[in-house]
Parts: sequence; C-alpha cells; structure tokens
Amino acid sequence: MLDINLLRNDPEKVRENIRKKFQDQKLPMVDEVIQFDRDYRDAQQQADSLRNKRKTLSKQIGGLLAKGQKDEAERVKAEVAAAADELAALEVKEEELKAEIRKRMLVIPNIIDDSVPIGKDDSENVEVQRYGEPVVPDFEVPYHVDIMERLNGIDLDAARKTSGNGFYYLMGDVARLHSAILSYARDFMIDRGFTYVVPPFMIHGDVVTGVMSFAEMENMMYKIEGEDLYLIGTSEHSMIGKFIDTILDEESLPKTLTSYSPCFRKEVGAHGIEERGVYRIHQFEKQEMIVICKPEDSPMWFDRLWQNTVDFFRTLDIPVRTLECCSGDLADLKVKSLDVEAWSPRQQKYFEVGSCSNLGDAQARRLQIRVKGADGKKYLAHTLNNTCVAPPRMLIAFLENNLRADGTVAIPEPLRMYMGGKDHIG
Repeated sequence: MLDINLLRNDPEKVRENIRKKFQDQKLPMVDEVIQFDRDYRDAQQQADSLRNKRKTLSKQIGGLLAKGQKDEAERVKAEVAAAADELAALEVKEEELKAEIRKRMLVIPNIIDDSVPIGKDDSENVEVQRYGEPVVPDFEVPYHVDIMERLNGIDLDAARKTSGNGFYYLMGDVARLHSAILSYARDFMIDRGFTYVVPPFMIHGDVVTGVMSFAEMENMMYKIEGEDLYLIGTSEHSMIGKFIDTILDEESLPKTLTSYSPCFRKEVGAHGIEERGVYRIHQFEKQEMIVICKPEDSPMWFDRLWQNTVDFFRTLDIPVRTLECCSGDLADLKVKSLDVEAWSPRQQKYFEVGSCSNLGDAQARRLQIRVKGADGKKYLAHTLNNTCVAPPRMLIAFLENNLRADGTVAIPEPLRMYMGGKDHIG
C-alpha cells in the first residue's frame, strides 16, 4: 500500500507506475482516492471545529447557571446537543471516506524499482545469469512421477480417493529424500546466520490482507469455515504477520529468519492441477527466508536472498538460472522480484523453483511494522522474502538431474547424512 502523501503530491508518478504494470483499468482510482482524501480532510476539519465549539460552549453552561441565567444556559445546551449530533454524522462520514480510500489504496500497485524491465507478463521476464552446465544425458529421462513410481515412492491414486487431484502420498526413500532436502535446507540457512522458526500454519484475516493483494488472496487462500482463520499459502504470511503492530528498535535490525511450514493453495486461475504430477499441487512444504530491515538495506538483502537459493541448488549440482520479473509479472505489493529456475533434463528447459521479492514498505504500512531510530523518530521497515527450497517441486529437479542410466538416483554428499549415509536410492 502506498503512502497517501504520494498521491497528494505526485499523482502522475502513481499513474505512470500503473501504466508500466499494464493495469490501466486502475487509473481512475487515483483521482477517486484524491477526491475522497480531500473530502475526508474537509470532514476532519469540520469535526475538529465542532469539537472545539462544543468544548467552548460546555464551559459557558456552568458560568451561566452560576449567574442564574437558566434560560441562556438551556439555549447553549441545545447548541451543544446540535453540535454533538452534527459531529456524530461527520464521524460516520469520516469512517466511510476512510474505508473508500483504503479499499482503493489496497488495490493500487506499489511503485516498482527503476531497474525492473517493462513487460506485460512472464513471457517477457529477462534472464540474468546461468549457474552450472545444463546436461542432457544420453538416456531417456522419464516423467518425474514415473521415476518416483519405479522407486515405490509415490501413490497418487490413493491420494485422489482420499483428497482429490493435487494431493499425493510420498513413501519410502522418496519420502525420506523429501525430508532430507528440507532438513538440509534448514541447516544451510542456519549456517548462513538465519534464525530457524516454525510458525503458525493458520492466520487471521487482517494478517492476510496485510501481506498480500486481494487477487492473490482470492486465488490462493483456503478459509476455515465459521472462523477468522486462513491456511497459509507460504510461511511468509505468518512470519511477516509476527511483527504486526510492533515498533522495532533500529539496532535490532535486520531480522533474518528462516521458516519451515506446510503450504496450502487453491491454485484458482492457475494452469490446472495435474492428475499425474507434483509440479502444481494444493499442499506442499517449504523452507523460506524472511528479512525485515532498514529501507536503505533492502537492495543488499534482496541480492543476498536470491544468491542463497542459487548456492543451495548448486551444492546439489543442479544447474539453475535467475530471471528478472518484468513489471506486468509483479504482484501489486512487490517492488522487485527475481525467480530462480532449475534445469529439467527431460524437458530440456528451466522451470521455477523459487521466487525472491522485495516489497519495500508496502507490507509494513499495512501491518504497521515500524522502526524506532536512534533519534527517536519512527519509520516503516522494509520486508523481503525468498524461497530456499519447496519440495516436492524441487524433487522433480533433483530426481531428473541425479538419475542414472540404470534407474538409480545418486545422492550428493551434502544430503547423505540425512539419508542414513546412502549414496544412492533405487
């Protein structure tokens, strides 16, 4: 959510940003917010004037009664009552105007960074760099579910009976590999100085609207019927929500946290849930990175976060590349975003395995996460998040890149301690 002062002082900057994101349908909202804001401030001034008038008149009543001027006192009392009625109506108007302003401000996109490439959708994202040599083996690489089934590691048919499409049973060495990757990711991030956290897996509605846009909320979140609780789509939601309505001492920053959680997503409007596959699913697990920092430090932390993911995948000998997300592919709260994609030998192309985002002060403004500086002044923090690893999607990249011609799967050195010393499965 933007600072209202930006719309008051430089509305054209907001309009130009909307155009860069190819959301021209939102342009009228700028003028609507400006007008509602004027009306709101006028109502505030009138209300303040009435409060002062009521206060002055109330003081007169006692003096008039003391002088025996009862009729005059009654007349002033009537004026006070009329002022009170008018004030009550103005206060209702203030709340209505404030709600109209907030409704639009939650939809107007954040100002993107100047470095973000301009493009309509993800087809115009820009490759930044490749890490590792993508290899296509001289034998056929099966579909990832076929690899798992040959290892007796997945049962989609049973999951379809119990839960429907988009769910799975992982079993045996594949299930163990899934847990090993998460355990290794946890320790990898701890070794990089991040504090490990297991957060709540359900959050209140005010936290949901604080951390994401309405469009994302509608397409992603599962709501618990009859309760003000939502299942998280990523631990970023509850991790940033941890700091709602807090004032952090500047010297305590940055907050560098790494969190484990299951994630639940409706995937409405997505390309569809596969009947045979674990690429796009309703339930998965993830190791996340969260940073809360001073505004001037967020570009540096953005680069550190995505580099962590690249380094993690490279320790497992999985080739990856980074993609700069274009303006039209950025969610409304994001200032800048970069995707990490892993190499698929079967498809002979890269696919997304993680996303790093700098949200500026948008989430902090919605959730009122403030910092108290050394001078005692308060300002909004910046928030960032990034995926370290999210199996079972990551399992696709791992199995394809470590598959051998005989059908066994090699276990890289960093994972062996989590796999009981095994150097392969199958």
